Amino acid sequence: MHLLKWLYPGMKFKRWLLLFALGVMIVSLGIAVVFNYKYIDHIEEAIFRAVYLWSGSYDYTFTALAGMLMVAAGLCIMLLAGRFVIRSVITVLLPPNSSDKLVDLIYEKRMLGKGPAVAVVGGGHGLSVLLRGIKQATSNVTAVVTVADDGGSSGRLREDLGIIPPGDLRNCLVALADTEPLMEKLFQHRFEGTSELSGHSFGNLFIAAMAQVTGDVETALKESSKVLAVKGHVLPASKEFVRLDAIMEDGSIVCGESKIPEAHKRIHRVKLFPEHVEAVQSSLDALRDASAIVLGPGSLYTSIMPNLLVEGICDAICHSRAVKIYICNVMTQPGETDGYTASMHVKAILDHAGRHAIDYVIVNSTPVPEDLKRKYAESGAYPVVVDDAELNRLGVGVIKADLITGTDAIHHDPRKLCDNVMRVVYETL
Repeated sequence: MHLLKWLYPGMKFKRWLLLFALGVMIVSLGIAVVFNYKYIDHIEEAIFRAVYLWSGSYDYTFTALAGMLMVAAGLCIMLLAGRFVIRSVITVLLPPNSSDKLVDLIYEKRMLGKGPAVAVVGGGHGLSVLLRGIKQATSNVTAVVTVADDGGSSGRLREDLGIIPPGDLRNCLVALADTEPLMEKLFQHRFEGTSELSGHSFGNLFIAAMAQVTGDVETALKESSKVLAVKGHVLPASKEFVRLDAIMEDGSIVCGESKIPEAHKRIHRVKLFPEHVEAVQSSLDALRDASAIVLGPGSLYTSIMPNLLVEGICDAICHSRAVKIYICNVMTQPGETDGYTASMHVKAILDHAGRHAIDYVIVNSTPVPEDLKRKYAESGAYPVVVDDAELNRLGVGVIKADLITGTDAIHHDPRKLCDNVMRVVYETL
């Protein structure tokens, strides 16, 4: 069965196998002409003699069967030979131990390359979880990532080097990577100790260095993608230095993405400083050309919203012919979405981006285990209530599905997310 995979649709192998067979036939005919069919006559005579000795008569059915068996044997030999010819070349280029799954790798890349174009908008851990699932369904995926992060290693590099924060970009690169586990660990490694490198991620430093070498962060991401063998593209929403501010319901203003949850106030609206920030053209193109645009999952105001505030992003989303899907968080986020229902998440996005920014919202339908509820309640997080009536009033389709891992923490499951997103995509194509 393993050899038969070479004959699967879309492998682009059968055509060359047939051409190889035609060449063998021409060579065989040429040899027969050169030797005046002498050897072919001997073979044919031996077959007839064997048939006569076995059956006592010259039955042409048996000779035809013998001929078909010879054709089948020849095709198997050609297939096997072709496989080993390709394998002998590819093993020089692929990592060790990859040759055993060569046909699977080729089939996967052929099929994924034909997948729908999906643009994913967001940031933080939630976006990387979704990307880990989506890359199993299509390699035509583009992550449009927030650049408003001002905390941790990203914030320090942003202040010290004057570059856009690389942390969320790094996480997306790693999530879409198709490389050795050691390389993934290397990019996610954080330096310890008390030196100035302490707390910095190697991947952040790599992207920062690549940005300085190439002179452009977009080019740096493209080159970094080659190192990690990324399936798809990772793009910043903007290349400009921005700050995320929040206008609270009491009228106060909190400046800085990392400080917004710490204020523990109800958020009325968020904005960028400066307000007019130019979008990366490649990000706009990806949104306009996508078959599906996915918002989230992730922090509503600090991961998803900053992208929507970049000039041109909302217009690209709203005017795109793509199906627009929002993946609602399973739990509320302390200091950011306290007491929020699913409809309140959706309404916040529509208020910032416009009515046509969401067609469908995917919400979790699996009850959160009681022990995990108590665990999350200690930090002020609670399951997001799915209020169907309010969602219907907002004019978005509601898709309920099992989305969580349900182990020792409440996280979205990459495979479940992918399956549900792609189901919507294929049903609306």
